[in-house]
Amino acid sequence: MTASLSATRSRRNRARPARGAAATFRYTVLIVGALVMVTPFIYMLSTSFQAQAYVLTFPPQFIPNPATTANYSRALTTENFLLYFANSLVVAVVSTAVSVLVSSMMAFAFARFDFRGKELIFRVLLTGLTIPAVMLLIPQFVLATKLHLLDSLGGLIVFYIAGSLSLNTFLLRGFLASVPHELDQAMQVDGANAWTRYWRLALPLAKPALATATIFTFLNSWDEYPIALTMINNPNTRTLPLAIATFQGQNATQWGLVFAASLIAIIPVIVVFLVFQRYFVQGLTSGAVKG
Repeated sequence: MTASLSATRSRRNRARPARGAAATFRYTVLIVGALVMVTPFIYMLSTSFQAQAYVLTFPPQFIPNPATTANYSRALTTENFLLYFANSLVVAVVSTAVSVLVSSMMAFAFARFDFRGKELIFRVLLTGLTIPAVMLLIPQFVLATKLHLLDSLGGLIVFYIAGSLSLNTFLLRGFLASVPHELDQAMQVDGANAWTRYWRLALPLAKPALATATIFTFLNSWDEYPIALTMINNPNTRTLPLAIATFQGQNATQWGLVFAASLIAIIPVIVVFLVFQRYFVQGLTSGAVKG
């Protein structure tokens, strides 16, 4: 017995350095990866507080000296920046709300009802995830021209909603399919119709998946550039990505101004993520493995 215990302790002692080395290597890789990811953002933040004359200095200054807030003042007062910010906010909020509502209804139908061609319709819907968005620019422009949706925020909202329905329905269907059917049956016994079961049962239980869909849809609508560039010519209906692009001149780019405007544009995305992040990981994993 004593010999066996000694052998076990010896193996454990030999294993500890190996585990320690593996842990050290793992943490080193994670730290290096984190630095690679964070460094561009830190440089962007630093540049936004620098005058144009100090932007392209080498080596780059991560602590601005001298620091100035002039770029932020110019960004907020130049080229109707606040109007473009409001335009983007309206487009993103309306697109997100309508897309999440419609896709949750579709997901509830796919997860809870049996009807002819259900799987075929769902697979056709998912083909939207396989088509690159760039390939749809010309058809979308032609369709917008026929429907008189050019140069309007409503036109952007329509196409943003259409572009997000596939992913949102996929995520929400997977989550709703995991809800026990016994809950539906219990509500049916009490006389609840399909709308009541959707509104009072499915939506409250699907908060994690709804939060995930909300974050994805808001981010895509807020940052979208190619569709807006194709369909918007009127300066009064520009969105924020188009406004930031105007800060890049033909001969020189005012990087401090561009970075300051970009950091301002990040604020709503951070707010949305902070509000819904507690449900984000749970909703994402549930939608990915169910259905």
